[in-house]
Amino acid sequence: MAPPRIALISALRLSIDPITESFRRLWPEAERVHILDDSLSVDRAADGILTESMIERFVELSRYAIRFARADAILFTCSAFGEAIETVAGMMDIPVLKPNEAMIDEAVALGRPVGLLATFVPTLGSMLGEFPGSLDVEPRLAAGALQAAEAGDFAEHDRLSAVAAQGFSSERVVALAQFSLARAAPEIARVTGATVLTTPDCAVRALRRKFGQNTDFSG
Repeated sequence: MAPPRIALISALRLSIDPITESFRRLWPEAERVHILDDSLSVDRAADGILTESMIERFVELSRYAIRFARADAILFTCSAFGEAIETVAGMMDIPVLKPNEAMIDEAVALGRPVGLLATFVPTLGSMLGEFPGSLDVEPRLAAGALQAAEAGDFAEHDRLSAVAAQGFSSERVVALAQFSLARAAPEIARVTGATVLTTPDCAVRALRRKFGQNTDFSG
């Protein structure tokens, strides 16, 4: 049987390398197709809300992924578009995974308070409502980190992300809300002493399970 083809739809160029690395380590057999529209993040920030026009753009990108890229599943790598992705998931006949749902599931399963770290302001507002109301979630913004990464200064991105995470107790599970934050996970784990979950690793593990693949392995 041919390996499944996964369409990875991104709104930030910075999301592509982290998900590629996670697939390389955790599910190298899967075939990946990257679809990028980096105007999505620009327009989302400018609009301030998730508009009907934005939702329709997600629907059209998903139809393209299925019809022309022949995707067996879709993984969105952009965390600030929850309602749009939910709309897509309700319309498509293939698995559609939100970027953060697998990480949220893993965090909830651990049964501990969560520290939620993001570098993009709309992501925090979008994601907080996706955690169960009974769960203690402390949100933090790594101010300036995204801008540093976009300028190519990844060392500064990682430093600012770690500084923002330092306030989290080691008793919390630190959930990194964006794919682009995954690169800072080792430094964040070092400064916090906490368990750190990244969206790309959790998403790849969830996709493997959806296709009946064993996930009992070390990445």
